[in-house]
Amino acid sequence: MTNKELVIQRFKDTIEVKEDIMADNTVITTIVTLADEIAATISRGNKLVLCGNGGSASDALHFAGEIVGRFQMERSAWPAVVLNADVATMTAIANDYGYDDVFSRQAEGHVIPGDLFIGISTSGNSENVLRAVKVAEKCGAKTAAILGKDGGKIRSCVDYPVVVKSNTTARIQESHICIIHILCELVENIMTKG
Repeated sequence: MTNKELVIQRFKDTIEVKEDIMADNTVITTIVTLADEIAATISRGNKLVLCGNGGSASDALHFAGEIVGRFQMERSAWPAVVLNADVATMTAIANDYGYDDVFSRQAEGHVIPGDLFIGISTSGNSENVLRAVKVAEKCGAKTAAILGKDGGKIRSCVDYPVVVKSNTTARIQESHICIIHILCELVENIMTKG
């Protein structure tokens, strides 16, 4: 395969994954329902609490940036906290308790009833995200996850699982950022209706 052929093939691959998402009514319905829940969370004065590892950590930061800053509309800032953003806290917890607890320990400190916790995991099996989901639920938050593959262990533990059914990490991550952008657009539309 030439370099040009590879480029074209990767575009075809990402289109195919997105076409599969479009054909999955469960995923589409969950995205719409999750957007409603995000808007309800913000409307009642609560916050989003997000986390992920690696590329998913970057997606969590990106998501929060669109929520706190803006996506496409001029509007007031909305609250979002990213648990993988604080390097000092993460490394202190990892050192004292272990990496599996870097998000759950923070969730215990930040999550209050009425918040919405959103974990991002391409495998659906990130132990630190799974533990944070469980803590967030105990704290009285609704829970969501943006996942890949078959949704892994996290899928059955959250109120709103959004699963990209691909086994290729790059294609999952490309779809995750698309889903995040769609969620932000839907929430801005909901919140600015007037």
